Amino acid sequence: MANPTSRVLALLELLQTHRHLSGGDLANRLGVDRRTLRRYIHTLEELGIPVTTERGRHGGYRLMPDFKLPPMMFTGEEALAVSLGLLAAQGLRVTEASPAAESARAKLERVMPADLKQRAQALRESTRLELPPARAPSDERLLGLLATATQVRQRVRLDYRDDRDRSTRRVLNPYGLVYRGGRWYVSGWCHLRRDLRSFRLDRIGEAVPLDATFDRPADFDPAEHLTRSIASLPRAIAVELRLHTDLATAAAELGRNIGMLSPVEGGVALHARTDSLAWFARQLARLPFDFEVIQPAALRDELRRQAARLLTLAEKA
Repeated sequence: MANPTSRVLALLELLQTHRHLSGGDLANRLGVDRRTLRRYIHTLEELGIPVTTERGRHGGYRLMPDFKLPPMMFTGEEALAVSLGLLAAQGLRVTEASPAAESARAKLERVMPADLKQRAQALRESTRLELPPARAPSDERLLGLLATATQVRQRVRLDYRDDRDRSTRRVLNPYGLVYRGGRWYVSGWCHLRRDLRSFRLDRIGEAVPLDATFDRPADFDPAEHLTRSIASLPRAIAVELRLHTDLATAAAELGRNIGMLSPVEGGVALHARTDSLAWFARQLARLPFDFEVIQPAALRDELRRQAARLLTLAEKA
């Protein structure tokens, strides 16, 4: 607990959770001495929160019986949104996020009106969000540092290791964070490359905020930039197709990482790069709509091989 305000709030939380606590127990839990504890008790009393003091060997502090904080004025829709948000935070499997989300849920439900509390509990018990599991350990300190730098427009120095294990020092104007495919990314203006770049957080070593600020482009979308960055990675084979469907359906079926999708006359153009035509052909084979291979011709050969394999398997059934 970093400051007196957070300790006063923590004191209120302890008194709400426990019917009775001794002064020594409260002081130990808050990490303060008895004199400071009494000052915090006085602060609560000045805020109109009635704390009763019981002296003697078994004395201590408690909130006045039947005292409750005013109920939080959530509408049904707001309560639903908060509950879903806490479920999503727990699903990210960030080490510190899950217990923090559980603690926040307990605090909110304690002061919700009965009907909203019942709705929130029902949602929590009956809903599961299947988010992509984390593929790399999450560094909560780094995530918090970059989120703060993004918000306050503060430049950051990064030590970064790429996919070939080469290390560089970057200075970044962080524009936004994205969680995709089980990994966290930060996107922004890289001063070394003098261009927009995206960086995986699990490849960042040291990160240091600098005494410099920046202006963030008003229309920058970090998720869209990350999609373009992944689609334009320098893979060995360029692929171009025409999909006989609309843009929304193509994006839903193929996902956002396979390549760049753009509407054209008669369908959707897909431009991508891949290191494996066999893998790419498998992604195309499951599509529910027709398509044309513009390039490379070898992709057509790979589709024929996979079609022959499936035909053989079907005849064995």
